[in-house]
Amino acid sequence: MDERQFEAKLWDHLESDRTIMLGLVGDTAGHSRPMTALLDKQTPGVVWFFTATDNVLAQQAAAPTAAFGAFSSKGHDLFATLSGTVQTVLDREVIDRLWNPFIAAWYPDGKDDPKLILLRFVPDEAEIWLNEHSLVAGLKILMGRDPKKDYADKVAKVDL
Repeated sequence: MDERQFEAKLWDHLESDRTIMLGLVGDTAGHSRPMTALLDKQTPGVVWFFTATDNVLAQQAAAPTAAFGAFSSKGHDLFATLSGTVQTVLDREVIDRLWNPFIAAWYPDGKDDPKLILLRFVPDEAEIWLNEHSLVAGLKILMGRDPKKDYADKVAKVDL
C-alpha cells in the first residue's frame, strides 16, 4: 500500500468517526482534549472544530500554533497521530456549511452565539497504523507465528 492509500484511509475514517484528541505542542500541562472533527469538501486537508472562545485551545491559538492530534477509529482498525498548526477563525461560510443539529445543541444562540469560534487544524504530517486484521494476528500468535511480519507494511508516515 502506498502513502496516498494510507492518507485516503485516514480521511475516510476521520470523516466517519470524527473524534480527535487535540493538543498544543509545548502545552506545559501536556493536555489534549476530545474534539469533534468536521471535514469540508471545499477546504480539503483542513480539519474543523466548533468550539467556544473560553476553551483553552481557542484562547491559546489566536495565531497559528503548533498542534497535534491522536485518532483511533471506532473499530480500532486505524490509528493515527497528526501534527500541524491550529488557529481560531470566525468564518461564517464554513459555519453555515458545517452547522448541524449536534453543533446547534451546544450553542443556545445558534450561529450568532457570541462564544462560537472555529478551530482550523491544518495537519502537515501523519503517522498511520492499520490494524485491519488484529483477529488474524491474534490467531497467528497463538499458533507460534511472529505477528511483526504481518504489520511491516501497515505503518506509514505521510506528508499531508
